[in-house]
Amino acid sequence: MPLGTLDRSPPPFFKQGPSALSRVMFFSALALFLMVADARFHLTQPLRAAVAAVLYPVQWLAMRPVLMARHGLGYFQDLQVAQASEVAARARLADQSARANQVEQLALENARLRKLLALREQITVPSQAAQVLYDAADPYTRKLVIDRGLTHGVAPGSAVIDESGVLGQVTRVYPFVSEVTLVVDADQAIPVLNTRTGARSVAFGDPVTLGGGLELRFMAANADVKEGDLLTTSGVDGVYPPGLPVAQVKRIERRADSAFARITCEPRSNARGALHVMVLQPVAGQLPARPVDDVPANAGPRKGGGRR
Repeated sequence: MPLGTLDRSPPPFFKQGPSALSRVMFFSALALFLMVADARFHLTQPLRAAVAAVLYPVQWLAMRPVLMARHGLGYFQDLQVAQASEVAARARLADQSARANQVEQLALENARLRKLLALREQITVPSQAAQVLYDAADPYTRKLVIDRGLTHGVAPGSAVIDESGVLGQVTRVYPFVSEVTLVVDADQAIPVLNTRTGARSVAFGDPVTLGGGLELRFMAANADVKEGDLLTTSGVDGVYPPGLPVAQVKRIERRADSAFARITCEPRSNARGALHVMVLQPVAGQLPARPVDDVPANAGPRKGGGRR
């Protein structure tokens, strides 16, 4: 075949069209035109709105994992903060509860101290304040220990009172503490006076009846005693000053087969919850000495029974 008859044009598959430089210039001019037209006339605003509306579901689905991860992290952070706040709130509540209990305890102690000071003003014998340390370890007795002893001038037999009345008597004294036997102890007895009738009697401790009380023994069945009578110290024993409240008659049992009545009394003092007490010096130490008969030292017994 002659060479002049050959088709020298490239096949359609290898046709490249416009050159790359031409394309760059065309699209650059088009982009510049669209930017100017959009800035001046907002031509692409409806197109962007339509594209945004079409792509919103895709955007919503694409943001779900990110939002879930963000919300999950926030949930755990909020949970930790809530737990820490709850722990702090519980701690503050416990602290406030403890303070409230302390306030109630302090108010109760303040009221008792005021009553004790008011009772002290009515007492003429020397006295000193003391605090109850603990109850005695012996379960068969009703005793307690106070924080005053020999070094503080406490003497055996001293009366001990609280804000309501007679609490007991000092039975053992140590250098720094003392042991007080309560009036409800089985071995304790105290002379009392019925303020209504003026009759004197003796009240014995009865730790069993009424959870700890006193009993007027050897009282005649027809004795003038009524429920509600107030019993105070008579002052004839040389230990307790007169007029201190001791107990109140609670129950009277008069039996036909006995010549004596069973009289149960309730102590006025707080034998099971005393905290602050007053220790009184024994009255016997302040009484004048017993007079002695004036007998000559050289006088001897006379012989015989007649006169000289």
